[in-house]
Amino acid sequence: MKKILHIISSPRGDASYSIRLGNAIIDKLQLAYADSVVKEVNLVDKRFPHLEEAHLNAFFTPEENRTPEDLVAIKHSNEAIAEIMESDIIVLGVPLYNFSIPSNLKAWIDHICRSGVTFKYSENGPEGLIKNKKLYIAFSSGGIYTDGPMAAYDTATPYLKSVFAFLGITDVTIIRAEGTSIPGIQDNTLAKGIESILIN
Repeated sequence: MKKILHIISSPRGDASYSIRLGNAIIDKLQLAYADSVVKEVNLVDKRFPHLEEAHLNAFFTPEENRTPEDLVAIKHSNEAIAEIMESDIIVLGVPLYNFSIPSNLKAWIDHICRSGVTFKYSENGPEGLIKNKKLYIAFSSGGIYTDGPMAAYDTATPYLKSVFAFLGITDVTIIRAEGTSIPGIQDNTLAKGIESILIN
């Protein structure tokens, strides 16, 4: 049985291309793995606070020494990491905002990057501790960034590939619905994105 974790970061609901593309990936995964179970986490509804001193103190305090205040501060992080560790496949919905990712997604990533928990440093350098996961990124953008003069403006997908590789997730497939704001292209962009989904 495959456990699928679906992370939503767009606040646009049914109008969101990344949500609809992510749902299409989920549909194809469920066809491929009939006994799969999906857990959805909507970062618009389940808000992750931006890191403050209390969070960082809790992260670096040994578990046996944590105060009740530390346990409150670390709750979001522990829950998010547990959801990832329990999953086999992660579907991450990402709209391109101002050439990067939404701030709620950045906050979630900040809570899952924990030294000694999701990565560690050794004499051989950093090692990711999240193993044997498949990541699909459902990526949407108003313009076209796969190639051409605007390609350098997409800082989101290189960042996501780098940070997840650092955590140990290197099996990453990016599915794109791009050109959603371009006349003559926007009407077919979602269908093209869905058609490009390959489950492997």
